[in-house]
Amino acid sequence: MENNSSCSILLKQIHDVQKKNIDNTLRNLDLTFSQINVLRALVHSTDKQMSLKELEKKLHVAQSTTARIVTKMEGKGLIDSFSDVSDKRIKYIRLTQYGEQYSNNAKRKLEEEETRLLSSLTETEKIVFVSLLQKIASNLS
Repeated sequence: MENNSSCSILLKQIHDVQKKNIDNTLRNLDLTFSQINVLRALVHSTDKQMSLKELEKKLHVAQSTTARIVTKMEGKGLIDSFSDVSDKRIKYIRLTQYGEQYSNNAKRKLEEEETRLLSSLTETEKIVFVSLLQKIASNLS
């Protein structure tokens, strides 16, 4: 394989362009990629809530980073937090109604960006491409 056709180089080029496009989209929504991941995690969780510890594991980030993200999101009214009734050391976060609406809007914007990214592929190629990415990603875990 020639250097300009290297999978690693191509993946890096795609990543760089896509990151820039997503960052611009999220900036317009006053969100970060980490905040989008929190919204997505909460939307798909039971009762649209989870403990900070669960969130930390889902995001694969440190507790201090998780706390910082949550604090900023609380300030925007996207989530609220509360302590466990039986153990005050356990903190939970919950998606607010505003956060859910915001999440739906952000999801649409990101879907538009993904549609643009994959626009040169046929429907069959899109299915194969995503399947291959999932296979590679699961092999890395």
